Amino acid sequence: MDTFSKRNNYSTPQKPIAIREDAPQGLREFIVQTLYAFGYPPSYLRKLFCRILRKSPDLDNWSEYPNIEYEVQQLIEECDWFKVYDIIEAVYSQIDKRNDFENEVNDYFKESGIGWKLENGTVLFRGDESFENDIQNAVKVMALSNLQTARNEISESIKDLSRKPNPDITGAIQHGLASLECVAREVTGNKTQTLGAIVSKDRNIVPAPLDKAIDSIWQFSSEQGRHLREGREPGFDEAELLVGLSASIGTYLARKSNLLKKGNSPDSADSDF
Repeated sequence: MDTFSKRNNYSTPQKPIAIREDAPQGLREFIVQTLYAFGYPPSYLRKLFCRILRKSPDLDNWSEYPNIEYEVQQLIEECDWFKVYDIIEAVYSQIDKRNDFENEVNDYFKESGIGWKLENGTVLFRGDESFENDIQNAVKVMALSNLQTARNEISESIKDLSRKPNPDITGAIQHGLASLECVAREVTGNKTQTLGAIVSKDRNIVPAPLDKAIDSIWQFSSEQGRHLREGREPGFDEAELLVGLSASIGTYLARKSNLLKKGNSPDSADSDF
């Protein structure tokens, strides 16, 4: 939607993320009102909502206003929180104004501190602003460096964090580590060794003492993502931290790898991207 604030580049500051396993009343109302603003009548929303929620429409409600409108309000207000995000995905797949809807939803998420984002029709995990910047930067640099496998692993880690209603914590950790491992193999030419073995053999892939950070990531990932101990399962925050660290270090190594291929000095890595 073309509004005063968008035309003049004004935006409400993002709120710290405080909501993930919930769909507040405000969000539920926002979805309905946005679709009405796009020109979709209550009967259209009822049909879509009933399909997603596996409900039968009330055939006694035949007038758009106020009967079907009230029924639509009840459907979205009374459903489980995760079903609201199912509705968002379903709406995206059905309507014409997909880009507008995606932008409106994402603006609402940011302004309301909701830790999700709508991306190409799928609701995915959203971290804080610095985390999102790190992930986007990693995906961009890995693509430019032709590190498709590493890029895919980062994407898979985000999908694991996004699983509703229960995120795949160990999967996110494994994929985050796999992305970093792929890049490290490319930089060193050790195509089959694990990240731990690569760092032990070639500690110069990052400046000391940052090599110890990679050691720590490897040890944590091995224990928490691959070889779990009873009662020591990792938490969501730890998984998010590891994915972010893997993306940041992987970005640095991808830049370094690209420059080495060009015959440039790794010290100029930041200037190429």
